[in-house]
Amino acid sequence: MPKSSAHNDFLPPQAAQAIAALGQNLALARLRRKESLRSWALRMGVAVRTVQRMEKGDPGVGMGVYALALWMMGRSQEMANMALPENDMGALDLELQIAKNRGRASSVKASSMKVQ
Repeated sequence: MPKSSAHNDFLPPQAAQAIAALGQNLALARLRRKESLRSWALRMGVAVRTVQRMEKGDPGVGMGVYALALWMMGRSQEMANMALPENDMGALDLELQIAKNRGRASSVKASSMKVQ
């Protein structure tokens, strides 16, 4: 029986859906390669139940299992690409806001110097 992790309770629906989609895509990749659950599990060094859980998008399955499945498909580099700094829109938005605030502060400082 899979162990329950408290962090899974905090998983946003969008993240859960993404994991489920990844699992479905991995299942499809296995089927297109005409591999059984058992042979895929043997090649991965995990239990058949683990592959089943991965393919169902169970967030409790270790990231290493997903990484191994992607590697078996020749797609392991995709994991590194997921969090590329240039794709981190949250950090970019924050940097832009800081730059805008600096610009406003400089404008206020410059206009107060002219008044004196």
